[in-house]
Amino acid sequence: MSAEKRAAAVVALAAGAALVTTPLDSGVGALPLWSAAGPRAAAACALAALAVVAAWRLCRLLFGPLVILRTADDVGYVAESGRSKAQAANEARRRRRTGDLPPVYPNGWYKVLDSCALRRGDVKNVTVLGEQVAVFRGEDGEAHVLDAYCAHLGANLAVGGQVKGNCLECPFHGWQYSGSDGKCVKIPYAEKVPEFAKVRHWHSCEVNKQILVWFHCDGEDPQWAVPEIQQITKGEWVYRGRSEHFINAHIQEIPENAGDFAHLSHLHKPGIISGTDLRYIHNKILKFFQHDWKLQWEPESKPNQHCSTLSLKHCFILFGRHVPQLDLDFVATQMGPGVVFLQCHLGLLGRGAIIQCVTPVEPLLQHVTHTIFYQSNMLPLIPKFILKAETIQFERDVMIWNNKKYVSKPLIVKEDAAIQKHRRWFSQFYSENSPRMQYQRDNLDF
Repeated sequence: MSAEKRAAAVVALAAGAALVTTPLDSGVGALPLWSAAGPRAAAACALAALAVVAAWRLCRLLFGPLVILRTADDVGYVAESGRSKAQAANEARRRRRTGDLPPVYPNGWYKVLDSCALRRGDVKNVTVLGEQVAVFRGEDGEAHVLDAYCAHLGANLAVGGQVKGNCLECPFHGWQYSGSDGKCVKIPYAEKVPEFAKVRHWHSCEVNKQILVWFHCDGEDPQWAVPEIQQITKGEWVYRGRSEHFINAHIQEIPENAGDFAHLSHLHKPGIISGTDLRYIHNKILKFFQHDWKLQWEPESKPNQHCSTLSLKHCFILFGRHVPQLDLDFVATQMGPGVVFLQCHLGLLGRGAIIQCVTPVEPLLQHVTHTIFYQSNMLPLIPKFILKAETIQFERDVMIWNNKKYVSKPLIVKEDAAIQKHRRWFSQFYSENSPRMQYQRDNLDF
């Protein structure tokens, strides 16, 4: 049970207790209500508890953040004949053809944690790019990322390890590693620390309330920085929620949608009320509400060649008629393979940004988060509705990605030219030594 639910339960019980122990009168020998009223007192207690819980839920709906968490088998698989979703997902993964895949880990910045998930003195065990890393926040407040396994006997530093100052202490023998460079600075039972005693230190940064790491297959230093969104830093835009998905696909499939204009008018035309199951989104009964999309994608030039920009205009079609009052404008800026800023402008309804982060967990398993920040002076229901609508549309793509194969030489028409243009742009994040998929089938089950 979450802290919020526990608090609500305590308040409900307190309110019920206060109600049922109220005296019937103020005279001597007044009886508690429960002893005089019996069933009526119990009913009153139950109603009071329900009222408090309802009030708490309403408060959360109106003012709390929206959090949508999906597991790897929650979305995009069809479970039939009495099978569970996990069984359907595992079967789909085993039988799917992957195709001729590009390298699986492009060079770039990747999110590992939200800043709020790592308090001072905390350490977390995170899987990123096929590696186990220990993410910890030192006593000075700075976040650090190290390889998780101790150089001594391989204990996991993030499982039972302790933060000591700005170092991480191994739970096995107490070796301490500096967060700034990964070098071992203390062995409690040894007179001298060997010069070569160290673990890998990952370049990291903390920006827009997120902790990111830099990956380059050749070990090169960061070649660009993730920019700061000033409105978030200054507190003008505040956190209003996030979604989290695990997608069984190659990382390139996800950003490639920016160059695939045609799929918007088919996959994303049905209204969000049509849901996410692709078998039913084209329901004729729900065709009174549809979306219309106009977009343009272009790569940026030097020195920002690692960026691209997608300009998107969204229109609502209600009973076949355009409703201009509900038009939405979005500008999505992609920085490298793993970070996208989606800025939205809704006129009188305010402005904000959704930060999309795609982080490879394994070669064909991507951890995707959407975090929304919005004007602090706007009703929270507005950004929460935007995030929910974004999630519905995104989960339609998830059903495609989870079941498709990658086609390295697609059969395309001239209207698909932007797809090839996007692939040429994305290829800059691969190097000669970029790791490729090793075909094996040893336990891919969830």
